[in-house]
Amino acid sequence: MDGQLGMDGENAVVPHLMEQFLGLSTSDSVTDDSETKNTVPLKVCSVKSGGMMSLAIDNLGMLWMWGNCPQQSSNSEDGFSLVSSFTPTPVWDLHGHTVVKVACGNEHVVALVSVGETYKGEDLVCYSWGNNGHGQLGLGDKESRIHPEIVETFNQDSPWAVYEVACGAFHTALIAHKKRPSDKLESTCWTFGLGDNGQLGHGTTQSALKPELVYELPRDAYLVSVDCGLFHTSVVSSAGDLWSWGMEKGLGLCPNASFTGTDAGDAMSPLRIRGPQEPRFQDPVQVVCGAAHTVLVANDGYKLWSWGRGRSGVLGTGNTNDFFIPTVVLWPPLTHDFKDQESNKATEEDNTESKGSEEATELENRLSSAMEEMKLLQSKLSIMEKYAGVLHGSIFGKPFTEEDIPNSLRNSGTFDIAKEWEEMLESADRSKLIRLELFYRNMLAGVEDKKMKRRIQEIIKEFIPSSTTGS
Repeated sequence: MDGQLGMDGENAVVPHLMEQFLGLSTSDSVTDDSETKNTVPLKVCSVKSGGMMSLAIDNLGMLWMWGNCPQQSSNSEDGFSLVSSFTPTPVWDLHGHTVVKVACGNEHVVALVSVGETYKGEDLVCYSWGNNGHGQLGLGDKESRIHPEIVETFNQDSPWAVYEVACGAFHTALIAHKKRPSDKLESTCWTFGLGDNGQLGHGTTQSALKPELVYELPRDAYLVSVDCGLFHTSVVSSAGDLWSWGMEKGLGLCPNASFTGTDAGDAMSPLRIRGPQEPRFQDPVQVVCGAAHTVLVANDGYKLWSWGRGRSGVLGTGNTNDFFIPTVVLWPPLTHDFKDQESNKATEEDNTESKGSEEATELENRLSSAMEEMKLLQSKLSIMEKYAGVLHGSIFGKPFTEEDIPNSLRNSGTFDIAKEWEEMLESADRSKLIRLELFYRNMLAGVEDKKMKRRIQEIIKEFIPSSTTGS
């Protein structure tokens, strides 16, 4: 409806190809005598989505936006509004820099961008823009912005190197570490914006207009991932420690959820989330928050844990129940045999590269042949549908529909025309029988008339030779 799918005003129940990105490229001038240009194809490397907008970063570090995007209001020179657009548009304010990470909430965007043209490891600065009604831009006020502005806490001269960013509905979270040289590798989490449900983790329900440290997280933990739900926040460390805070004990559950424990209520500070058997999660990769649930990717990507609101089966547990502790997602188990197989496969890849190429070519040929055959069958089907429609309309006086397919043919694939005709006559009303009778009489009269004409032509042909002989 707001163009967030990259389509003009329509919803889609199946994946829709965004053709706007097909064939796009950029030209880099080469300073030589020939003045030629190297064309670099554009590829989408990362995508994010928020309330009503979508974002993408291409392989050249350009940020693209579509959907309900921050724009200049036509009512006021300095006004702010959200304008729907179904066409991906580059964020030209960041042109000449490399956008490395981006996140968006309901109406705001936060991006981690290189200081220069290319990303060098610790040279990221933080930009934000969009609606700022709760201070979610971290700029020290509540004024909305239509253009990206640097969050001064993480500017070029900051001692902190920011490397992850996430947005809730109206709040923002980042994780950063001390720039090198540093005595030890530690990281910190910073939050700002709406704090009504404790989603900032500052121990209160107050909002914050600038980034503030989440002090109750241990300083010796190295945080690898952060994400925000609508009103909760979660982080996970490289050691497998997981913390959440915000609505309903950091679970993100809405107030009408079935969580009725003695410690029910919003979590103002980080709470340690433990697994059912072990307090830590082995080899964590990423934590991701939905509107009111959380998913952890662990065991190097081979295991998923989920908890929170289970409505619509979003937890992947096989039911729609809410879960207040991490629960294993129904995912194909990883056996040792599979691990060994994957290891052997990696060592054999070099030897099978040529064979794989040949198999890929053969597969492409088969697919091409199958597509041609499918096109031919579709053409034949279209012709048969037209023929059946004309014939059905001539006999019954109405267009052919799926309901007109006989039950015997629909259920078993066989068709007894005599039986179906008898059943149709039995169920037909008087007007339908009259129409069938008229059609039959007209058809029979046409046949008799054609038979008479053919017989006359045969008699004439027989008479003409005999007349010629007699004369």
